[in-house]
Amino acid sequence: MTAPTASQTTPIQDAGVAVGAHQGPAIHITGPIHERFDEILTPAALAFITELHHRFSNRRHDRLADRMRRRFEIGNGHDPRFREDTRHIREDADWRVAGPGPGLEDRRVEITGPTDPKMTINALNSGARVWLADQEDATSPTWQNVIGGQLSLRDAIRGELSYTSPDGKEYHVTAERTPTIVMRPRGWHLTEKHVDFTDRTGRTMAASGSLVDFGLYFFHNAQALIDAGRGPYFYIAKLESSEEARLWDDVFTFAEEYIGIPRGTIRATVLIETLPAAFEMDEILYVLRDHCAGLNAGRWDYIFSIIKTYRGRGARFVLPDRSEVTMTVPFMRAYTDLLVQTCHKRGAHAIGGMSAFIPNRRDPEMTQQALQKVAADKRREAGDGFDGTWVAHPDLIPAARAEFDAVLGDRPHQVDRQRDDVNVTAAQLLDLRIGRPITARGVYDNVSVGIRYIEAWLRGLGAVAIDGLMEDAATAEISRSQVWQWIQQDRTTEDGTPITAAYVEDIITDVLATVPRGDDDRYDDAAEIFREVALQETFPAFLTLPAYSRHLTD
Repeated sequence: MTAPTASQTTPIQDAGVAVGAHQGPAIHITGPIHERFDEILTPAALAFITELHHRFSNRRHDRLADRMRRRFEIGNGHDPRFREDTRHIREDADWRVAGPGPGLEDRRVEITGPTDPKMTINALNSGARVWLADQEDATSPTWQNVIGGQLSLRDAIRGELSYTSPDGKEYHVTAERTPTIVMRPRGWHLTEKHVDFTDRTGRTMAASGSLVDFGLYFFHNAQALIDAGRGPYFYIAKLESSEEARLWDDVFTFAEEYIGIPRGTIRATVLIETLPAAFEMDEILYVLRDHCAGLNAGRWDYIFSIIKTYRGRGARFVLPDRSEVTMTVPFMRAYTDLLVQTCHKRGAHAIGGMSAFIPNRRDPEMTQQALQKVAADKRREAGDGFDGTWVAHPDLIPAARAEFDAVLGDRPHQVDRQRDDVNVTAAQLLDLRIGRPITARGVYDNVSVGIRYIEAWLRGLGAVAIDGLMEDAATAEISRSQVWQWIQQDRTTEDGTPITAAYVEDIITDVLATVPRGDDDRYDDAAEIFREVALQETFPAFLTLPAYSRHLTD
């Protein structure tokens, strides 16, 4: 297939082809067209997005239906396990993944963050080896953020990005060596309600956030990235099975063919951040082997996934205060040890997760404490065999890099460390015993963080510093899902106080009375969303779904 050129910027129009009596399949832009949006939403790009949806949207719906079936089975007592039908993949010692593409050989420190112009420039100037350009958990998916982020990335890749803040401060990319960009599109479960897809039967639905994010970035930037000596690289979020990974692999193969680049040019790093995916690491690597660079231990979403998966299975599956669920508790150690072993056995990089502690330039003592905690976290990861790690703030890069330099030296990674000492069982992955109580402080913090994060998210901020920690959608999910589970499982605080909806309502009232209020704040809306996702008997799969549908669609 011959693709239209990405340079076409004629006025925006719906993209589609006539099929029988219908104008379809077709993509329709329903969101407003702001300044420069026409540079991203070109007819050629929309034609590519249309093809992606035409070929893959039905399979996406099938995979989401599989998720629901699996959740139902686990909720009814059928624990996840290593699959018998794929045992041959796990036991075959000969296959390997493609490995790192150009610019991904050394990933010892990666910085994560949203894609607005200021944060993009800060990331590119940070000194990190890799930048996770996050269109997912660190981005509130306002229409402006979705397309504005694409513009930031397009300009950055071409060396054209600059930014002037409202107070007149100018930001420019000044680093001689900028990080390799690895872009994270939204997960399969998320839609983009400012873009409609009409299929060949005439049925219209919201477009896939995954395909919109991936498609626009890939179409506009793949060749420019290759010309710059790197490539189109992606972090893949929220996978729950190797079948979902195979769908991504087919998307990648089609995209490469569409614009005429060699198969395997795309490199993907998969976040293992759901409990079902932890049981299919080998299988995920295998189906993505022609496009795969590695796996990442997405710790915060992984904890959320465990709570969500086992929320109704009784007291032994209830976790204590969020602050007590550290990377050193047994089930988290089992998960990360298995990830490193699996990656290195297949020639893949194992990338560690993000410590939530962040510095405060106005508080030297808090900054010193944050640096010590981050250093300890990264020392553990490097010692366990990880090849790199995440940080959320440029000031943390030296501390993280020092710990990996101490282990790696001049080597770009430690894939040769096979971790033959690891033998993780299904029981170890599911052993959630920590032996710590739920405290009144823990309940209060979850409610407070949840409401304050949702309020910022409704104002378009996806990564927010709260009480010395970097909060994003994943950490907020832990906070609200723990509250939901504690109520539904009739838990008490360590002093014997029942955790009930009324108890939490009192905390909500207190939070709303103590946060700084203004005419334009969204705290009342945030409290309403928190009540819906934490206090109602029905458990929404993601807090962002009702918040997005109700408040972020134009």
